[in-house]
Amino acid sequence: MAAAWSFHSVARAPPPLRGFHGRKVHCCSAAPPGAASTTSSYSKKWRQDFHVSELSEESVKGLYQTGKAYVHDFFDIYGRPVLIVVASKHFPSKQDPVENEKLCAFLVEKALSRLPLGTENILGIFDLRGFQVENGDLQFLKFLIDVFYYYYPKRLGQVLFVDAPFVFQPMWQLVKPLLKQYASLVRFCDAETVRKEYFTENTVPPDFRN
Repeated sequence: MAAAWSFHSVARAPPPLRGFHGRKVHCCSAAPPGAASTTSSYSKKWRQDFHVSELSEESVKGLYQTGKAYVHDFFDIYGRPVLIVVASKHFPSKQDPVENEKLCAFLVEKALSRLPLGTENILGIFDLRGFQVENGDLQFLKFLIDVFYYYYPKRLGQVLFVDAPFVFQPMWQLVKPLLKQYASLVRFCDAETVRKEYFTENTVPPDFRN
C-alpha cells in the first residue's frame, strides 16, 4: 500500500524549473540533441540565473547543516570526488525547493572544483537506507538530472543507489526513463559494496563504516 501511495504521489507533474529569483531555467528536454555550442550557452545562462558564483557554504547553511548532502573529504579509489546524498534527511514537504536546488548547485560546484588533474568526473552516492514515502521527490530528481545531463555533461562518472528499499522502486520506474543514457551509470548495491569496491579502510565515508 505504501509503495502504491509513493508512486501516485511522485507522479504529479512538477512545475517548470526556475532560477533563484523566479526566472525560468531551460531544462534538458528543451535542448537540441548533440548541440555542444548550444549546451555551452545554456549552461552559461543557467549559471547566471542561479547566481552560481555567489553560492557559498554560508548561503546554503540551513540545509547543509542537516547533513542531507555533502562532498566527502576523500576521493574514491579511482581518484574521483564523491558527492553523497542521504535520502532519509530529504523532506520536500518541509524544505524549500529553491534552497534544495541551491544546495545541489553549491555541492556539485564544490565536488567539481576538487577534480584532480586527469580526472573528469565525480562519483554520486545516494544513501537510500531509511528511505520512506515522505522522502520521495520527483521534482528535485528531475532538477538533478537536468543539472548533470545538460549543465554539467560528462561530469558524472557513476551513481550508486545504496540499499534501496521496496518503497523506492516506484520512484525508480519514473526516474529511469528520464536518465536516458545516464541510466547505464546507475548501480544498485549495498553498503558493503561501497566500502569494499570504492574506498580503502582509511577513506570510506563515516556513514558506511562497519
